[in-house]
Amino acid sequence: MDIRLDEVNKRIIHALMEDARTTSAPMIADEVGVSPATIRNRIGQLEDAGVIEGYHAVVDFERGDGRLRNLYLCNAPVEDRERLAHQVRLIPGVINVRELMTGRRNLHVLAVGTDTQDLRRIAREIATLGIDIEDEDLLQTEHFQAYRPFGPDDETPKPLSDYISLTGGAEIIEVTVDEEAPITGLSLERAGREGVLADDVLVIAIERDDAVLTPRGESVIRADDLLTLLSREGVTDEALAAFQTGTAHR
Repeated sequence: MDIRLDEVNKRIIHALMEDARTTSAPMIADEVGVSPATIRNRIGQLEDAGVIEGYHAVVDFERGDGRLRNLYLCNAPVEDRERLAHQVRLIPGVINVRELMTGRRNLHVLAVGTDTQDLRRIAREIATLGIDIEDEDLLQTEHFQAYRPFGPDDETPKPLSDYISLTGGAEIIEVTVDEEAPITGLSLERAGREGVLADDVLVIAIERDDAVLTPRGESVIRADDLLTLLSREGVTDEALAAFQTGTAHR
C-alpha cells in the first residue's frame, strides 16, 4: 500500500514520535485543524502502509532492575547479514538489532544482561553464529526526539540538546555558581549570545533546592545553583569563567 506523506501525515508522525503514549487523536486534530476521526483514519493508513512500524517503550533497565545494556558492534558478511540479524534476535537478552547497508560494523546488537558475566554469555552466542564482534561498550543513555521537518513550521530547535561525543578530551564537571559570577541572573540563551558562556561548554543539568532541572534556553542561572557541565575541550579557566568570580572571564 502506497501512501503520500502530506502535511497532515507529517504532523501525525511528528506528534507520535514526540510522545505516542499520551498523545491522542483529538490533541493532534486540534493542532492540525482536522477532525479526530480523520486523524484516527490517517494513523490506521500509516500503520497499514508500514510507515509507522510500531510503538515501543523506552526502558531504563539499570534503574528498574540493576541490569546492564551493552552495545555490540559487529561485522557480518553482506550476503548473510539479514539472515544473521534474524538469528541474533533470538538470543536471550537481545532487545534490538540494526542492519547497516555496507562497510564494517554493519550489525549493531543491543542487549540487556543481569551482570557482566551474562553479557559475556551473549557475546559468546553472537560469535557462535559466525558474527565477528569488533567492539562493544556499555550503553549509558539514549536520547530521542521527533523529526523536526515534520513538525509545525514555527517550531524552533530546543537549545542545548546537541549530542556531544565524550571523546577527544571532553570532560563532565560539576560547579557551584558564585553570587557575583558573570552568568548569575542570565538565561542560558542570553549567556551564550553575549559570549558569557564559552562556546565549548554545555550545561546539561541544573540542581537547585534539591531538584534537578533540565536546562532550556530560557533557564535563568541563580547563585548557588549546582551545574553539571560538559566541556568539549576539557576543564579550563575559560570554561569556568562564567560561573566563578575568582576566574578571569575573557
